[in-house]
Amino acid sequence: MNMNKNEIEAAIPHRAPMLLVDEVVEKTDDRIVARKTFRDDEFFFQGHYPGNPIVPGIILCEASMQAGAILLSQFGGEGTPVATRMNDVRFRKIVRPGDTIEIRVELTERLSNAFFMTAKVTVGGKVALRFEFACALAEGA
Repeated sequence: MNMNKNEIEAAIPHRAPMLLVDEVVEKTDDRIVARKTFRDDEFFFQGHYPGNPIVPGIILCEASMQAGAILLSQFGGEGTPVATRMNDVRFRKIVRPGDTIEIRVELTERLSNAFFMTAKVTVGGKVALRFEFACALAEGA
Protein backbone atom coordinates (compact mmCIF):
# COMPACT_ATOMS: atom_id res chain seq x y z
CA MET A 1 0.00 0.00 0.00
CA ASN A 2 1.57 3.28 -1.13
CA MET A 3 0.69 6.61 0.48
CA ASN A 4 1.35 10.11 -0.81
CA LYS A 5 1.78 13.29 1.23
CA ASN A 6 -1.98 14.00 1.44
CA GLU A 7 -2.68 10.49 2.72
CA ILE A 8 0.18 10.77 5.21
CA GLU A 9 -1.20 14.08 6.51
CA ALA A 10 -4.61 12.43 6.90
CA ALA A 11 -3.01 9.67 8.99
CA ILE A 12 -0.88 11.73 11.44
CA PRO A 13 -1.02 15.26 12.89
CA HIS A 14 2.53 16.28 11.86
CA ARG A 15 2.94 19.17 9.42
CA ALA A 16 5.81 21.05 7.80
CA PRO A 17 8.45 21.78 8.81
CA MET A 18 8.23 18.78 11.18
CA LEU A 19 6.60 16.32 8.79
CA LEU A 20 9.55 14.02 8.09
CA VAL A 21 7.99 11.34 5.88
CA ASP A 22 7.66 12.05 2.15
CA GLU A 23 6.04 8.81 1.04
CA VAL A 24 5.05 5.36 2.20
CA VAL A 25 6.11 2.66 -0.24
CA GLU A 26 4.85 -0.38 1.66
CA LYS A 27 2.45 -0.95 4.55
CA THR A 28 1.05 -4.09 6.14
CA ASP A 29 -0.67 -4.63 9.49
CA ASP A 30 2.65 -4.85 11.32
CA ARG A 31 5.26 -3.20 9.07
CA ILE A 32 5.79 0.03 7.16
CA VAL A 33 8.48 1.21 4.74
CA ALA A 34 8.72 4.96 4.15
CA ARG A 35 11.13 7.41 2.55
CA LYS A 36 12.36 10.92 3.22
CA THR A 37 14.69 13.01 1.06
CA PHE A 38 16.50 15.75 2.95
CA ARG A 39 16.51 19.01 1.01
CA ASP A 40 19.35 21.52 1.28
CA ASP A 41 16.96 24.07 2.82
CA GLU A 42 15.75 21.97 5.79
CA PHE A 43 15.54 24.27 8.84
CA PHE A 44 17.94 22.23 10.98
CA PHE A 45 20.84 22.47 8.51
CA GLN A 46 21.20 26.19 9.33
CA GLY A 47 22.91 25.38 12.61
CA HIS A 48 23.85 21.69 12.38
CA TYR A 49 26.58 22.33 11.20
CA PRO A 50 27.28 25.43 9.07
CA GLY A 51 29.69 24.50 6.30
CA ASN A 52 29.30 20.77 6.99
CA PRO A 53 25.57 20.07 7.40
CA ILE A 54 24.40 16.70 8.70
CA VAL A 55 20.96 15.48 9.68
CA PRO A 56 20.68 15.50 13.49
CA GLY A 57 20.30 12.01 14.94
CA ILE A 58 17.11 12.98 16.73
CA ILE A 59 15.58 13.99 13.38
CA LEU A 60 16.27 10.46 12.09
CA CYS A 61 14.61 9.08 15.21
CA GLU A 62 11.64 11.42 14.78
CA ALA A 63 11.20 10.39 11.11
CA SER A 64 11.14 6.76 12.24
CA MET A 65 8.60 7.44 14.96
CA GLN A 66 6.41 9.31 12.47
CA ALA A 67 6.50 6.25 10.20
CA GLY A 68 5.46 4.25 13.26
CA ALA A 69 2.61 6.69 13.89
CA ILE A 70 1.42 6.19 10.31
CA LEU A 71 1.46 2.44 10.92
CA LEU A 72 -0.59 2.95 14.11
CA SER A 73 -3.19 5.06 12.27
CA GLN A 74 -4.80 1.80 11.14
CA PHE A 75 -6.05 1.28 14.70
CA GLY A 76 -8.26 4.38 14.38
CA GLY A 77 -9.97 5.93 17.32
CA GLU A 78 -9.12 9.14 19.10
CA GLY A 79 -5.67 9.92 20.34
CA THR A 80 -2.42 11.47 19.28
CA PRO A 81 0.57 9.17 18.86
CA VAL A 82 3.24 10.17 21.38
CA ALA A 83 6.64 8.61 22.01
CA THR A 84 7.02 7.06 25.44
CA ARG A 85 10.52 5.61 25.19
CA MET A 86 13.52 4.91 22.95
CA ASN A 87 15.94 2.06 23.64
CA ASP A 88 19.20 0.79 22.22
CA VAL A 89 19.66 3.73 19.83
CA ARG A 90 22.62 3.12 17.53
CA PHE A 91 23.79 5.58 14.91
CA ARG A 92 25.93 4.01 12.20
CA LYS A 93 26.16 6.41 9.23
CA ILE A 94 25.96 10.17 8.72
CA VAL A 95 23.04 11.46 6.65
CA ARG A 96 23.57 14.66 4.64
CA PRO A 97 21.54 17.10 2.52
CA GLY A 98 20.34 15.40 -0.67
CA ASP A 99 20.31 11.93 0.90
CA THR A 100 17.17 9.80 0.78
CA ILE A 101 16.58 7.56 3.76
CA GLU A 102 14.47 4.44 3.80
CA ILE A 103 12.69 3.85 7.09
CA ARG A 104 11.50 0.37 8.09
CA VAL A 105 9.39 0.07 11.21
CA GLU A 106 7.93 -3.13 12.61
CA LEU A 107 5.26 -3.40 15.27
CA THR A 108 6.53 -6.06 17.66
CA GLU A 109 3.95 -5.91 20.46
CA ARG A 110 0.77 -4.17 21.54
CA LEU A 111 -0.40 -3.87 25.14
CA SER A 112 -3.66 -1.93 25.39
CA ASN A 113 -2.84 1.54 23.97
CA ALA A 114 0.96 1.01 24.12
CA PHE A 115 2.74 -0.05 20.95
CA PHE A 116 6.31 -1.40 20.83
CA MET A 117 8.28 -1.09 17.60
CA THR A 118 11.71 -1.50 16.06
CA ALA A 119 13.14 0.84 13.44
CA LYS A 120 15.94 0.64 10.91
CA VAL A 121 16.96 3.60 8.76
CA THR A 122 19.18 3.09 5.74
CA VAL A 123 20.84 5.49 3.32
CA GLY A 124 22.38 4.21 0.12
CA GLY A 125 21.69 0.66 1.28
CA LYS A 126 23.75 1.11 4.47
CA VAL A 127 22.35 1.23 7.99
CA ALA A 128 22.30 4.76 9.43
CA LEU A 129 20.24 4.04 12.56
CA ARG A 130 18.65 1.20 14.50
CA PHE A 131 16.55 1.49 17.64
CA GLU A 132 13.52 0.29 19.55
CA PHE A 133 10.76 2.61 20.66
CA ALA A 134 7.31 2.71 22.19
CA CYS A 135 4.34 4.93 21.48
CA ALA A 136 0.95 5.42 23.05
CA LEU A 137 -2.22 6.94 21.69
CA ALA A 138 -2.78 9.77 24.12
CA GLU A 139 -6.19 11.36 24.35
CA GLY A 140 -6.21 15.13 24.42
CA ALA A 141 -2.48 15.39 23.73
